Amino acid sequence: MDGYWLAIDTATDIASVAAGRIAVSTGARAESGAHVQGARRHAAEIVRLVDFVLARLEIAPADLTGIVIGDGPGSFTGLRIGWATAKGLAQEAGLELVAIPSLLAAAAGGAVKVGPAPIAACFDALRGQVYGALYRVQPQRVETLVPPAVMTLEEFARVAPERPRLVVGDGATRYAAAAQTWSGAPPVALENLPPAATMLLSLLSLENAGRTVNLLTDEPTYGRPAEAQAKWEAHHGRPLPHSSRPPT
Repeated sequence: MDGYWLAIDTATDIASVAAGRIAVSTGARAESGAHVQGARRHAAEIVRLVDFVLARLEIAPADLTGIVIGDGPGSFTGLRIGWATAKGLAQEAGLELVAIPSLLAAAAGGAVKVGPAPIAACFDALRGQVYGALYRVQPQRVETLVPPAVMTLEEFARVAPERPRLVVGDGATRYAAAAQTWSGAPPVALENLPPAATMLLSLLSLENAGRTVNLLTDEPTYGRPAEAQAKWEAHHGRPLPHSSRPPT
């Protein structure tokens, strides 16, 4: 798995792309990657961002060992754009595709600030809820204390087995008072964390961080279905077929 990797995350308002040469087997970062961020222009910007970071390293998609994609949960449209881009590149170049939770990337950004303490990552899920997860990012492995789920911040605090040292993400800043009461520290906004794609690269070598993606059948973790999908399924009484899955 050692070599150049491309990372893409489009789960939130901030789309990020990074690339770097990594020794995954040892965790060594042989070369720093490049990253760029954009807000709410995922469809228009994502391919340009990929081209930009690869050009900075003077490599092409064929030079990559693999791609790591943010697995969500988060924006339905954003995730579909990122995953379509990653799957297309992986299929064309015959690359491995690994998915790592976007919430874990945010938590790892918090770990840069405070070390291997419990860190809660929260993305705004609207309707008074957050997409939330609680992690401890250690030097060699990731410990998932609460897996990604949709809940209120108060529900999150009740189910968490430990009190977080930090609460990070746009869900944390939206419900800042509750987040600070829970952790005892001011919440950290996404824009004050390292870019998610950069953190995805750093997580590749850690145990329990991600999963290998089946390019034909796997989908991102949306957290909840899009409003249009929910209405379609309620009307038809069956799950919405996925175009990326073969017919049964």
